[in-house]
Amino acid sequence: MSTIRVAVLGASGRMGAQTCAAVEATDGLELVARVGRGDDVAAAVRESGADVAVDFTVPGATEANVHALLDAGVHVVVGATGWDDASRGRVVEHLERVNAGRPHGLGVLIAPNFGLSAVLAMTFAAKAARYFESAEVVELHHPDKVDAPSGTARHTAAAIARARAEAGLGAMPDATETGHEARGADVDGVRVHAVRLRGLVAHEEILLGNAGEQLVIRQDSFDRASFMPGVLLAVREVGSRPGLTVGLEHVLDLS
Repeated sequence: MSTIRVAVLGASGRMGAQTCAAVEATDGLELVARVGRGDDVAAAVRESGADVAVDFTVPGATEANVHALLDAGVHVVVGATGWDDASRGRVVEHLERVNAGRPHGLGVLIAPNFGLSAVLAMTFAAKAARYFESAEVVELHHPDKVDAPSGTARHTAAAIARARAEAGLGAMPDATETGHEARGADVDGVRVHAVRLRGLVAHEEILLGNAGEQLVIRQDSFDRASFMPGVLLAVREVGSRPGLTVGLEHVLDLS
């Protein structure tokens, strides 16, 4: 099997540095570029000869990075958050343009979370949502995180909302008349609450309730090393998935 050449964007950040170390320690992968703030992304990646670029930058830069990387002709794995339907749609359009006429198209894999336990928690929550009257999401992170709610929590809430809609369920009960700001963000009708606390890394609770019963699904990431198996899996798989893939669950066999 040929070696996959990997470039890492945001290489000096916490996740970027961990990704660089993981790539260097893995057979079949070669770290060919560490791209930092202020570098010309497209030029650095082209010069490195990378096959796959991993973006662990920030919400304000990630979409532009992906477009530059597609123009550079590389597959992209994205761990940076800040994506919405509009920005994902622009990536889909760009992929359609660059892949037209290509025998093997480029792929972009955007993963709200690379932790296998987090992906499983999101998947279990979506499967359970159709059976419960109420569902809410609580995400807990370190106070240096720049976005809230987290991409993982948004992804979880959106999956719960889709499952409820497919099951024909209506709006969840909520008699709140005052203090709506205390009820958290509304993601497709699912309430999401964000906690920022020193000492935390990345954690999520999904609360599902019926009359007389409650199901709690909790996931905890205590160290960023827990994300690396998912990152490495995405790096290996993105080249075989032309177009846009959102969520690591589509790469795992969770049928």
